[in-house]
Amino acid sequence: MTITVYLLDDHEIVRRGLRELLELEDDLQVVGESGSAEEAIRRIPALRPDVAVLDARLPDGSGIEVCRAVRSVDERIAGLILTSFDDERALTAAVLAGAAGYLLKDIRGADFVDAVRRVASGERLLADRDVAAVQDKLIATEPGDPRLRSLTPRSGGSSCTSPRA
Repeated sequence: MTITVYLLDDHEIVRRGLRELLELEDDLQVVGESGSAEEAIRRIPALRPDVAVLDARLPDGSGIEVCRAVRSVDERIAGLILTSFDDERALTAAVLAGAAGYLLKDIRGADFVDAVRRVASGERLLADRDVAAVQDKLIATEPGDPRLRSLTPRSGGSSCTSPRA
């Protein structure tokens, strides 16, 4: 089975490197790419990739916003946030947007390829502690909303680990 991937990063050199890394693998195929949030929001739902690799910070928005928009149309598309910044607010926003993972750009190539495969199979790469921390923050700010207490971390059947350090 071929896993299809869409790449969103405002730096062409990063997109090229990710594309080359992924296309060295027989089971991975890049079906599209863009450098802007606006274009990605338009193209990703039409292309229906298994995984959308999304740069967290873009000149015209964020990959987190793209993840939220795309998953509101088709929640089968796994959003994988790729960023240079270990930012707690961005991680919180990624969890709330339904991202399957949050990776730092200093990740090794083999680990990145593995992460794409894992989220394509339905696994979440967000650590339970990260999801729980977001839940705790939400409950603290909205203590009267019973829906927040029912949130639980989702996993693909194996323990969730985060490539974040």
